[in-house]
Amino acid sequence: MKKLYIVKHKYDFDRIIKKHHKKKNDTFIIYSEYNNLPYARYGISVGKKLGNAVFRNRKKRQIRSIIDNLEKDYIKKEDYIIILREKGKYLEYQELNQKLKSLLIEGKDKR
Repeated sequence: MKKLYIVKHKYDFDRIIKKHHKKKNDTFIIYSEYNNLPYARYGISVGKKLGNAVFRNRKKRQIRSIIDNLEKDYIKKEDYIIILREKGKYLEYQELNQKLKSLLIEGKDKR
């Protein structure tokens, strides 16, 4: 994922979360907001309660990899904040992939 496609700043996270366009399942919460850019941007959050820094960074890398593979099929001009929930802590890559993909593509048809 290019740095151009990443939501980094706290004020962007806060703005997107306050819009309350939310989709969730037992593994992820995804907040979204339309943007005026020709590409989607993603912000990933894994809370400190889930594990140490090494574990959180590993989960973030896995989620980024899933997004990179998914973006070929699913491109939408939105900013996304993806938050990993407690149940996602115990899932392997393939299960995370399935859960995130179903949540993003499920929300695609509703708008």
